Amino acid sequence: MIQTPYLLFLGDAPDALAVKVAQGIRDWRPDNAVGQFRMDGCKADMKLPDMTLAEAKAAGAKTLVIGVANRGGVISQAWKKVLVAALEEGFDLASGLHNLLRDEPDLVAVAADCGRTLHDVRVPSVQYPIADGVKRRGKRVLAVGTDCSVGKMYTGLALDRDMRAAGMKSTFRSTGQTGILITGEGIPLDAVVADFMAGSVEWLTPDNDDDHWDVIEGQGSLFHVSFSGVTMALIHGGQPDALILSHEPSRPHMRGLPGYALPSLETLRDTALPLARVANPDCQVVGISVNTQAMEEDEARDYLAGLEQRMGLPATDPFRFGTQKLVEALAAI
Repeated sequence: MIQTPYLLFLGDAPDALAVKVAQGIRDWRPDNAVGQFRMDGCKADMKLPDMTLAEAKAAGAKTLVIGVANRGGVISQAWKKVLVAALEEGFDLASGLHNLLRDEPDLVAVAADCGRTLHDVRVPSVQYPIADGVKRRGKRVLAVGTDCSVGKMYTGLALDRDMRAAGMKSTFRSTGQTGILITGEGIPLDAVVADFMAGSVEWLTPDNDDDHWDVIEGQGSLFHVSFSGVTMALIHGGQPDALILSHEPSRPHMRGLPGYALPSLETLRDTALPLARVANPDCQVVGISVNTQAMEEDEARDYLAGLEQRMGLPATDPFRFGTQKLVEALAAI
């Protein structure tokens, strides 16, 4: 088990989107976030106390969590000095990067000398089956996005919270490193061998009560040429009964792909729904989730109202305005 609370390591992150792991922990498990450690040049700020390793240790932090999710999931050489010092200070290390802590000989050696533990969250711990496509009992909802990092995980977490509050049966199913660090369980889907990805989602969302909802954490985007495969695995392995379209309207282009514009929500709907109906012919699009962080409140409300009129679907910013509209849409299925 990863010991809590955490000191969130932001490293030399170039922007706020690069530290979405840290942001997710701060927003959804604030009691686990003692403070943040930023290196020179870091352009991200979680609005947590900036702490030295010694200060964080004195404040009770037990694990230094690498809160950065960079392209390729690489442990930067520039971080090594801090990571080694953290082990020597008495911290365990936790990471969700593809570049594993356990594959870094210097970190392994220091951890052994200091009696500390290295936690690699992005390592499958189960031998997953190949998907068989057999229909399972229970209901499932999945957020699909016009791009990566548009708020699909936040949509799922907020939806699960509000469904439970409304007396509905719901379980949030983590499929990425941030969700696993928040909930303590799940599958690191993008680290699963490709042939077993859809099967791992079937394993994650087994038979359940007919009125129980699995809220599946979304990943990637069908339109992002770097990460579309993981989305397909979720769509087919998850067999969702409901899709929620997710969007961030201020993006000038796809995340990390300057030559690719974001698709419209209509294009997302018309692409994702037929693919979902391959595995579940009854799937339907029930609503829209928008990350309006870059908008003033009145502008955000006007934008959402315009979407509802344009697309005939309930639209909300789940983190800012709650998910009541989406919960009601799911309850009607």
